[in-house]
Amino acid sequence: MEIKIGTTQILKILYVLSWIIFIGVCIEAGGIIFNSFYDLVLNPVGAKYFWQQIDLSSLYRYDRGYFFVVTLIMSIVAVTRACIFYLIIKILHDKKLNMAQPFNEDVKRFIFKLSYMALLIGIFSWWGVKYAEWLATQGVKMPDIQYLRLGGADVWLFMSVTLFVIAQIFKRGIEIQTENELTI
Repeated sequence: MEIKIGTTQILKILYVLSWIIFIGVCIEAGGIIFNSFYDLVLNPVGAKYFWQQIDLSSLYRYDRGYFFVVTLIMSIVAVTRACIFYLIIKILHDKKLNMAQPFNEDVKRFIFKLSYMALLIGIFSWWGVKYAEWLATQGVKMPDIQYLRLGGADVWLFMSVTLFVIAQIFKRGIEIQTENELTI
């Protein structure tokens, strides 16, 4: 007995998974933003247990401005990741993935937006890693880059380029599709 899963079922599963991931990255982004504000404004002792037990107390004691920059970079990366999943949910929910005519303006814009957001994440992740490495050379005890959620800049940059190429292919596909519709 063979079970056949169609595209519609896969898209429904991806829609549910996207919601789960979106909620997770929103919680992470909110946690980073809240803890940054809390530590900077209300209770500097909280920097020892920043987010998911990351210890940024050494950085906070060294300089509050540097603490702000690191947490701002972490926030930008987390919020942008949440935005990516928001876009995925939105395109799956709005039913703009027309399998009969996959080359359409909505999908092209979607892929371009994903490409730009992946580029943004890659740039800020890379910058955050370099900044944390520089702070470590200044004698600040910094947690591992993976704990700061800034690792993988190269993967995000690679994904950005890949998505940009796919978006260009979709753009060309739309042009060909439009030309064919005009000749009929």
